[in-house]
Amino acid sequence: MKKLYLNTGGINTIFTDLESTFEGTLTSDNEDYNLAVNSKWAKGTISGMSFQNKMSYIQFDMIFSEEVTLSIESFQCAPVFFAYCSAGNLKHSFGAYGNSTHLKKGQSGIMSNNTTINNVLYFERNKPVKILLIGVPTAVFQVEEDNDLLSKISKMFINSSGNYIYVGAQNHRIAEKLIEFDRIPQKGIVKNLLKESILNSIVEVEVMQHSSNYSSMITPILGLATKQMEEIRRISQVNISEVLHSLGHAGRNYFPRFFKEKYQLIHKYSHNSLAKTA
Repeated sequence: MKKLYLNTGGINTIFTDLESTFEGTLTSDNEDYNLAVNSKWAKGTISGMSFQNKMSYIQFDMIFSEEVTLSIESFQCAPVFFAYCSAGNLKHSFGAYGNSTHLKKGQSGIMSNNTTINNVLYFERNKPVKILLIGVPTAVFQVEEDNDLLSKISKMFINSSGNYIYVGAQNHRIAEKLIEFDRIPQKGIVKNLLKESILNSIVEVEVMQHSSNYSSMITPILGLATKQMEEIRRISQVNISEVLHSLGHAGRNYFPRFFKEKYQLIHKYSHNSLAKTA
């Protein structure tokens, strides 16, 4: 197993360290960094950048010929990391001896660490892996208009005990944004602005789907079930499908359970009804 260590700092420092660690060739265009790796033990690319609002991202699109652990020094800005696995598998732990959490293809994860314990990433050998990490700082609110969003992120994903981690299925709206992110045709500053916009949208969707507010959006529609099930059936193609579209995977899991528990409907009926709207 190859053990690597990454000291934190500015995005330039991080990629300079990565260049040395992975023995790659580093290029940058308007602060958009790209590290091409072609060594005996690793091949692929590592890309990333930091934006004016201090949000940053790093994307690993790699294949390793041996097992690799990457220990990342904790950040003073106490970022929340939003992770997305497009290929392969990733294992994470807080510290070398902490409990392990697995992120598989198609899954998303959220992790934060406001202690001095390192984040440790484990990469399997001979298996292509593609992981996107979005880091949002929470220790200092950098931009006035971001205060509300950052406050919500801090309350949701910063644990007073120090560490927080969540793994779940990927929202289909986020999956579409990730495809869009990888296919930006523009270059230079325009490309950077589009990247920032897409990543902001992804974070906003995460906050929305983890907020209890979505329940209030669904309740008025579900209230119709107590009056007339036929009316639900008539409007479901428009209303419920729109809500399911906005909620993605979470909505599909939530509706059958809500119907069964709230209105004492059998699971089979609610499942069949929702299947038509999905």
